[in-house]
Amino acid sequence: MSRQQRAAGKLTMGIWDHWVPAANPVLKGLVDEWAAKNKVDVTIDFIASAGNKMILTQAAEAQARSGHDILAFDQWAAHQYGDKLTPVNDVVDALIKQYGPVSKAVEYLGTSDGKWLAVPVAWGSAPLPPCARISMIKNFTGEDVTEWYPAKDVKTKGAAEWTYDKQLKMAEQCHKAGHLFALGCGANSTDANQTWGATFGAFGAHLVDGKGNITVDSDPVREVLDYVKRFVPYLPRETISYDDASNNKAYVAGSAALIWNPPSAWAVAKRDAPAIAADTWHFPNPRGKMGRLVPHRPYFWGIWQWAQNKSAARDLMTFLSQRDIVTKLSIPAAGYDIPPFLSMADLPVWAELEPPKGTLYNYPVRPHHDAEYYIVGSSAPPDIGVQIWSQYMIPGMVARMVTGQTAKQVIDWAKRELEGIRR
Repeated sequence: MSRQQRAAGKLTMGIWDHWVPAANPVLKGLVDEWAAKNKVDVTIDFIASAGNKMILTQAAEAQARSGHDILAFDQWAAHQYGDKLTPVNDVVDALIKQYGPVSKAVEYLGTSDGKWLAVPVAWGSAPLPPCARISMIKNFTGEDVTEWYPAKDVKTKGAAEWTYDKQLKMAEQCHKAGHLFALGCGANSTDANQTWGATFGAFGAHLVDGKGNITVDSDPVREVLDYVKRFVPYLPRETISYDDASNNKAYVAGSAALIWNPPSAWAVAKRDAPAIAADTWHFPNPRGKMGRLVPHRPYFWGIWQWAQNKSAARDLMTFLSQRDIVTKLSIPAAGYDIPPFLSMADLPVWAELEPPKGTLYNYPVRPHHDAEYYIVGSSAPPDIGVQIWSQYMIPGMVARMVTGQTAKQVIDWAKRELEGIRR
């Protein structure tokens, strides 16, 4: 008898409450269909990210050793609770056999000592590529981002020349015209963590290496800090106080020429400022000497060791990971969610959504982009990488450059912080 045939009883899920409200009922409907077919009574709790509710839920259930059978874990949380999760190699290995590899970013966060700690999912997983005003970039810099990255699989000269130096030059040109590249470096901003974390990564400016050695006092770090210093005059005046909503607000208000963001800013503009939405294009991040790194925050669904119905949990997650199901979920989520399997970068939603048609075509990393998803702090072992992330080390370094500290002062500060982390 197959595991699918044995699936029965009750099952509880606690997952991220999607920021696009239309997505939740579609997921629930698909789960209800599966539940009826497999005679499983499934309860789904959609847990809001506001107020750290997901973090508090994870901690409470881990301490009580009870709660949901399946629970969502974003980014580093699967590692944090890895010793309390049921390995899911059977589920993930079968999916990889079916759909091909996941990104290195997903593998880094989802595995430990050869074990898959949780199942990587599209739901809630989002990278942070540039989102730009087509007309502003064209008028102020002479560049056409729709020609760099058209809505088709083709390599272009403009894409090849889209580098960090080019970004700096264009930021200066747009600044002179009164419109900013609205990049923040605020404390406790995940956007800032990803923006500057990927920038440091693209320069090879790693704070800690794979063996846990502190490597912040290095030429690549000095090089990226020099880049930051040259960028400072063109950053928003309030860049240090930016939170995750600040760049979106600047974009939808029409003051920003470019931000690094998922399609959420575009989606809000579509509702509140349609002309700005129709003038928006998404495309991969600039290229540095270490490549074109697209900062990413994947989500995972894990099974607690004390889960009451592990068999049904495995079957349900396998079902929800199928390409046809992921495709159905991508439509109400407005293309926001990125599947973990690289072969799913061609879902129809990204070619079809508008205005303008094709604006999201290059939002997922596609093979012709010569890009890869990147996790901030991933040069280090996960137990140190999570501290680099959670203590906002890299945007903290950028903020210190903004306030006028020297590169030496910033490196010395970072070295002290990192030594404290390692103790």
